[in-house]
Amino acid sequence: MSSEHATEQTFIAIKPDGVQRGLIGPIITRFEQRGFKLVAIKLTTPGKEHLQAHYADLSDKAFFAGLIEYMNSGPICAMVWEGRDAVKTGRTILGATNPLASAPGTIRGDYAIDVGRNVCHGSDTVENAQKEIALWFKEGEAVSYKAAQYGWVYEK
Repeated sequence: MSSEHATEQTFIAIKPDGVQRGLIGPIITRFEQRGFKLVAIKLTTPGKEHLQAHYADLSDKAFFAGLIEYMNSGPICAMVWEGRDAVKTGRTILGATNPLASAPGTIRGDYAIDVGRNVCHGSDTVENAQKEIALWFKEGEAVSYKAAQYGWVYEK
């Protein structure tokens, strides 16, 4: 195992548009097929205060109120995925924030058109992933286990 590639966790959320469009299965499949391990998942309607905390860094943006309203409009599928370089690779699997700039083969490139309906959220840094996981999942909700496929995904 090369030491520069650490096993880490990332927070991925399927937004209300993705849930309503029946994309939970295909999105989970993308991460599983890549070799990442699902360690936590729940379908939730967290409420405005929770969403305001999650998007606190965007609170000064003109679109903030609309973003909170949209994210509060239906259930969200919150997940924690684990694997080598999970944050960076997870963002690559999702594609660019603006779906029109996302490559075909990415989740947003295949399933989205408008930035305001871009299907998923993914942590952008390891530090933000840790904060987001702590916000969305209580201590002990993430499961620790060795996946049977581990040796087929990683050399060591």
